[in-house]
Amino acid sequence: MVKIAVFDSGLGSLSIIKPIQKKVIADIIYFADQKNFPYGKKSILQLEKIIKSTIKMLDKNFNPNLIVIGSNTPSLLLKKIINNTRIVRVFPPLNDAKTKTKTKTIAILATESVIKSNTLQNYIKNNLPKRIKVIKINASSLVDLVESGKFIDNKKLCINKIKKILSKPFIKYNVDVATLSSTHLPFLLPFFKEVFPNIIFLDPGNIVADKIAKKLKNQNKTRSLTIFASGNTKVFQKKLSKIGIKNKVRSL
Repeated sequence: MVKIAVFDSGLGSLSIIKPIQKKVIADIIYFADQKNFPYGKKSILQLEKIIKSTIKMLDKNFNPNLIVIGSNTPSLLLKKIINNTRIVRVFPPLNDAKTKTKTKTIAILATESVIKSNTLQNYIKNNLPKRIKVIKINASSLVDLVESGKFIDNKKLCINKIKKILSKPFIKYNVDVATLSSTHLPFLLPFFKEVFPNIIFLDPGNIVADKIAKKLKNQNKTRSLTIFASGNTKVFQKKLSKIGIKNKVRSL
């Protein structure tokens, strides 16, 4: 039986479940670490403690074949700390951005701690030629729109906040490609496309799914999705029901 554990600080990484299910037939365990939301505002020392503890807990409870760190924040900031071939990470899809930009200017939308980190700057340096300009944008408040559920029941607020945060840098620097470098952000993709129809927004979900498919030699005959959460599971259950996910949320 093939088992994949995916975790994040909230509902964000549920955005990569569908791409994974399209490429792999497996039993997926999703863990929403609500009590530690948001990862994007934690220090590296705090993140290291949280992520190592979570990986240990998932191993003990489920013994999965692979563990997916669904958040860009620890994937980038803890790259040198957590080194395990069974761990799959999510990174900004800069190779795709490089091939798609015509203006040679791309934007990376990520959490506050990632945007401010030297790790992101080194990642950019190692994955993009100097001729491509990168605009780093703190999208933590957009992540909050998703985790709070406002992206479902307050479209006007979402549109206004997206315009306020992105319009000025997009226009000023002539951005034509933006990476959604928080797994919460794909939930806002319809709004991004509505406000900026001429900009390409890149979701790394398919890249993660391809990595997983390459690592797994065997697959199940059937697939399943089991959802767990820390903190208040009833609150999380309500959030999921708003986005059409009816799976029972269990406490962990």
